[in-house]
Amino acid sequence: MAFSAWLSAHYEEKGPIKWLAFALELVAALTLFFLMILTCADVVGRYFFGNSVDGATELTEIGIAILVFAEMPVVTWRGGHVVVDILDRMWGSVALKALGLLSALLMSGSLYYLGVRIYQLAERSLRREEVTELLELPVGFIVQYIAVMSWLTAALMISYGVYRLFTEERS
Repeated sequence: MAFSAWLSAHYEEKGPIKWLAFALELVAALTLFFLMILTCADVVGRYFFGNSVDGATELTEIGIAILVFAEMPVVTWRGGHVVVDILDRMWGSVALKALGLLSALLMSGSLYYLGVRIYQLAERSLRREEVTELLELPVGFIVQYIAVMSWLTAALMISYGVYRLFTEERS
């Protein structure tokens, strides 16, 4: 099976969103694999050789940040967040669509502002040359990554809201 056929069979998204979802999930999968190898090496080193992997805690924290923020745009585009729909039966479809668009606007605006604030903190961290405690890795680049992924999630959230508004069946 050709790669593009496999991709089409496993990803429902269309166009560039499909490739973006694949790339971000590949980053998340490779990060998770790295975290698994790191944890195994750390445990084996600790119990069999009396010496754990230096900086394993820092690398795990960075890996989890990469993993979570790589999946956040994909989960957002797919509408995979938890939704409570207790009042949906009482409201009409027009009101539900309006509330859905309003929630998409509020969430994307919040994520955009959050990204701006996080990026400001990343710039400050880079200016001050802040590094992790043990491995002395620059913290600012990871924080910049978090800000960029927050902006991407905001863009996908608003496009998801508009996409759902115009593509869902009218009842």
